[in-house]
Amino acid sequence: MLHWVRYGLLGLRNKALAVVLLLLATGAAAERVHILALGDSLTQGYGLIEQEGFVPQLRAWLAERGHEVRIVNAGVSGDTTAGGLARVEWSLTPEIQAMIVALGGNDLLRGIDPAAARANIEGILKVAEARGLEVLLIGMSAPGNYGPDYKAQFDAIYPELAEAYDALYLESFFAGLMQDGEMPTDLGRYMQPDGIHPNGAGVARIVEAVGTKVEALIARVDR
Repeated sequence: MLHWVRYGLLGLRNKALAVVLLLLATGAAAERVHILALGDSLTQGYGLIEQEGFVPQLRAWLAERGHEVRIVNAGVSGDTTAGGLARVEWSLTPEIQAMIVALGGNDLLRGIDPAAARANIEGILKVAEARGLEVLLIGMSAPGNYGPDYKAQFDAIYPELAEAYDALYLESFFAGLMQDGEMPTDLGRYMQPDGIHPNGAGVARIVEAVGTKVEALIARVDR
């Protein structure tokens, strides 16, 4: 009889432990923030081994600071703002709670009309707004070779839309490489040979600047 009593108590204890573990696991899953990183080759990690890319380094940076975050790499090399708008709907799976938007570099390379780029980015922000998603919008600065009017129109896209849609804003993907608002004279040490894409060391510095903004993004999701 005592044997069966002991067996029954042990069974109840094991069941109780299982319930506690299940609740802990459920709580951990509930606390995780799911973020979509929508971008181009800079987001995708062009020319780098996987762990040196933007998304893996950002994920590691956040984990070191105690954030439980899943970041989906939706960077597509060569993508424009139009491409981002075309795929944002199906990229946003149901668990996504926030989005990083870093597009526009390829629009500049192709000299795309700033009005078209603005409409595309606004379209992405409207999708996010409709789904109740928090957004970090990363800006882009046009070179001067298209003329002052083009530059003024393009550069204004990001801060104006960030304000209009209450998105967090970072002025440049390369903000972490800048010194006193300018690119350093030793920029080459942080770039791949093409002079366009950062190397692993460059990404590490970029992540330090982007990471603080993503922490603010996570705080918005948790509020």
